[in-house]
Amino acid sequence: QVQLVESGGGLVQAGDSLRLSCAASGRTYSIATMAWFRQAPGKEREFVAAITWSAGRTYYADSVKGRFGISRDNAKNMMYLQMNGMKPEDTAFYYCTSKNTVVVRTTPHDYDYWGQGTQVTVSS
Repeated sequence: QVQLVESGGGLVQAGDSLRLSCAASGRTYSIATMAWFRQAPGKEREFVAAITWSAGRTYYADSVKGRFGISRDNAKNMMYLQMNGMKPEDTAFYYCTSKNTVVVRTTPHDYDYWGQGTQVTVSS
């Protein structure tokens, strides 16, 4: 199994930046793709960004493209989400997730392991 732990959430103002981190442990050799999803109250969990573990190819939801940046540090088994120009609509619980295939998917049920999440709140 893979264990994932998010950190870095908090309360920021519109226009501010925030960086989320995700620490992976356990069978990290099985990780092929990692991603960030988010879920706002009363809404479905939605895809934010993904990165392939080996090649580092990145994918973004249209709503965050140009503002957010996903990256990883293979040596440290860490993944990051740099969020810039934040908006109130970015307010949500952010989840780190992984899967053992390289094909990037944007639906939650395609991912194998999930962290507990971290709250991000953007005030206007």
